[in-house]
Amino acid sequence: MNQIKHKREVMSRKLILEFPEEISEKDLEDEEVQRRSKEGAVCELLRKKKVSQGKAAELLGITRDELFDLMAKFDIPVIDMSEEDLKKELAKTIWK
Repeated sequence: MNQIKHKREVMSRKLILEFPEEISEKDLEDEEVQRRSKEGAVCELLRKKKVSQGKAAELLGITRDELFDLMAKFDIPVIDMSEEDLKKELAKTIWK
């Protein structure tokens, strides 16, 4: 993993993937391939609770609604809490 400095000295990380030579650089530079690769990486971080939903949406440059659709494609629950916690939250909402 490499670090890159941007104009405002903000550090970011770069994920490097290796592919066999029969996959051309042109194919790997394809915008859709890169976008989907980033989506996969961010969604896996989200699944492992390494980033929040808000941060995931920000990293991908999409809205929360678009993120929820993407999460469905990756089979990641939008609400990730135990049944007991969900009941408590619902009880709070109902009695307000």
